[in-house]
Amino acid sequence: MFKKFSPQGDIVSQVPIKSSVQRSIRLQILEQFPSIEPFIEDILPKKEKWILVKCHGHMNLISINYGQPVFFNLRTGPYFPSLRLLHAYPFLLPRLQVDKGAIRHILKGADIMCPGLTSAGARMDEQLSSNRMVGIFAEGKEHALAIGITKLSTSDIRNVNKGVAVENIHYLNDGLWKLSLGEQQS
Repeated sequence: MFKKFSPQGDIVSQVPIKSSVQRSIRLQILEQFPSIEPFIEDILPKKEKWILVKCHGHMNLISINYGQPVFFNLRTGPYFPSLRLLHAYPFLLPRLQVDKGAIRHILKGADIMCPGLTSAGARMDEQLSSNRMVGIFAEGKEHALAIGITKLSTSDIRNVNKGVAVENIHYLNDGLWKLSLGEQQS
């Protein structure tokens, strides 16, 4: 999703978010991520300036004080945490672990294949359905290297063991990771 993302070509506008809209966004995020409630004031502080960054392709980024985006969504779909936010709060998303061989492919934007999640060094500890938002971690690494959406359930990933298991949405060093917002941009 952010493989070829660039601020110059993809950002359409940056506008402050009204407090009434902030409340709505906050509620939606709390519904999606109930475990975040004790930390919500740190992540989405009420007293700070929230910025809606509109991008081509109906992508919306939520930033606080023109800082790094903390959440993003497509059209009116669910909110995804940014990878930086997932690094700070790794419990936000269910965790899937790939083997070391998959790391370089994922960091180039490739989807996560079933064998990368079923081989030695890989782990799928939770039973997950398809179309679930997940954090992709790597064998021997502390932080997530990608965020994706499961295309198959974890039981199907084990049984089929072929094809795409998780669609890669946002990964280390993609356009969103490198994005630096500033108040001077509009």
